[in-house]
Amino acid sequence: MTVLIIEDEELAATTLQNMLKHIDPKLQVLGILGTIEDAVNWLKSNTVDLLFMDVHLGDGESFQIFKEVVINSPVIFTTAYDQYTLKAFKNQGIDYLLKPFDEDDVRAALTKLNGILKTKEPNVLPQKIDELFGKTRNRFMVKVGKLIKTVAADEVAYFMAEDKYLFLVTKDQQNYIIEETISSLEPNLNATDFFRINRKFIIHINSIKEMYKLSRNRVRIILSPKPADVEVVVSEERAEAFKNWLNQ
Repeated sequence: MTVLIIEDEELAATTLQNMLKHIDPKLQVLGILGTIEDAVNWLKSNTVDLLFMDVHLGDGESFQIFKEVVINSPVIFTTAYDQYTLKAFKNQGIDYLLKPFDEDDVRAALTKLNGILKTKEPNVLPQKIDELFGKTRNRFMVKVGKLIKTVAADEVAYFMAEDKYLFLVTKDQQNYIIEETISSLEPNLNATDFFRINRKFIIHINSIKEMYKLSRNRVRIILSPKPADVEVVVSEERAEAFKNWLNQ
């Protein structure tokens, strides 16, 4: 599979390229482009199997590329902001990675692409968000020993990733392990109520008890119920999007 990376941050582009090499040495990165103009010129005379495309480039939003050249290849969008989800899936998007993402996130996106390509019509990408991620989750199945029960979304205070497990913590301080990853769960949550503040936490708006401003635009959050021995901080990369989420 050939890949084109459209990303204006050199470190981010190099990191992604190294991730792809580690995940699958057979993936061939044909180039790294940092502007809309360069991407349009390249795509007018070249083809590629897959594009990784940052939403925000030095000369504008990458959605402008689709207005200037026809793109038939699937696109995995990358960005620090989550308000472009719908727009991404109207422009050949098959996944949407929120920065800072890690190798597991990239691997999951590639696995999703492989699943799409193995369908009966491999050249037809899903046209609806529901076909990619499913509908917004209203409840979650959890296990307590041999007992299986469901927890309603409005009962959830936050999700916390720790080691190889993902914990669902309810408002009444019940902890459950759910058999999902934080990356696969995130797109299925109601974006008005839930927000991923860093690699470890997705929080419900009503679980926020207090907030304190830190250096480098970060925010420390006091959650209710309070997780034991863990400082909850909105990462620098997610801080601006977090403020936009609070202001909805």
